[in-house]
Amino acid sequence: MKIAIGNDHAGTEYKLAIIGLLKSLDIEITNHGTDGTDSVDYPDFIHPVSNDVANGTVDFGIIICGSGNGASMTANKHQKVRSALCWTNEIVKLAREHNDANILSLPARFISLPQALEMVQTFLKTKFEGGRHERRVEKIACN
Repeated sequence: MKIAIGNDHAGTEYKLAIIGLLKSLDIEITNHGTDGTDSVDYPDFIHPVSNDVANGTVDFGIIICGSGNGASMTANKHQKVRSALCWTNEIVKLAREHNDANILSLPARFISLPQALEMVQTFLKTKFEGGRHERRVEKIACN
């Protein structure tokens, strides 16, 4: 499995911990995020993750900013991307099962690091249910 990860300055600590988790699971990582805490513009780091997901270079993306909103809005501008802003494990599960989310957007300033790590694991292990949800997911993209 391959994962692209991107973050702004608010998400650096979370990204580094998530990378550690992913490496322990033998998952290949493409790091598009900043490694510092100086203020940066999140779109500069989110567009490359979204491009990787949209063109199939990676299986999934994980994006992190302070609220998760700006990152998710940026990602969802890309066709073939379904970024889900999640703040509970239950929402992560539903985003995968019902919406076939392919990018997980995390709000670093509103969840704890242990929550974030649990949410990443849920995102990776939860499968899309298909069925009635597939019909709906097919209607999301603007063609």
